[in-house]
Amino acid sequence: MSESESPEPESPASSDEANQNALLFGVWDVSEMEYTDPSMSRYIKATPIAHTMGRHASKQFKKSEISIVERLINRLMQTEDNTGHKQKTSKIVKEALEIVNERTEENPVQVLIRAVENAGPREETVRLKYGGISVPQAVDVAPQRRVDEALKFIAQGTLKGSYKTKTSAAEALAQQLIGAADYDVQAYAISQKEEKERVAEAAR
Repeated sequence: MSESESPEPESPASSDEANQNALLFGVWDVSEMEYTDPSMSRYIKATPIAHTMGRHASKQFKKSEISIVERLINRLMQTEDNTGHKQKTSKIVKEALEIVNERTEENPVQVLIRAVENAGPREETVRLKYGGISVPQAVDVAPQRRVDEALKFIAQGTLKGSYKTKTSAAEALAQQLIGAADYDVQAYAISQKEEKERVAEAAR
């Protein structure tokens, strides 16, 4: 080989292969997650990427392509004090996942998936107007909305459990995830789900 010729660079691994080998926060493998609710499985993505730089923000329904961990991070930021604090919130979620791992000895992402599946309400009510009178009517909840509602309940429970208390945000989040994953009715997310379904049952 002449000096002017240089060896061809090795071809980089495909993005799919790279994703399979990557670890969430450099610690947890998310390549083999299990789903118990078939209706929600396509809307709960487990990927090793926790920050997509908002690439799906302007595309309708593309949020379902984002990792469930990043969606949780984004949901936790939807308060007046935390808006825009992505790195801070990511650190809280990472610490919470470490706590979940220590207490359950399970993959914390698997615990998160199970918590979201358990906390998503199957029924809710809408208001229908008949001649100027509002009447509540029970309706089934779409799987994508069930994921949204579950993340909302988990985020609200975290805020309620850590605001003006000695409990850290990471500790409160870990408690919510473990409680929801175990279907503990004392957990805020599960209690809110049960309440929504109870109201919907009365409106059938």
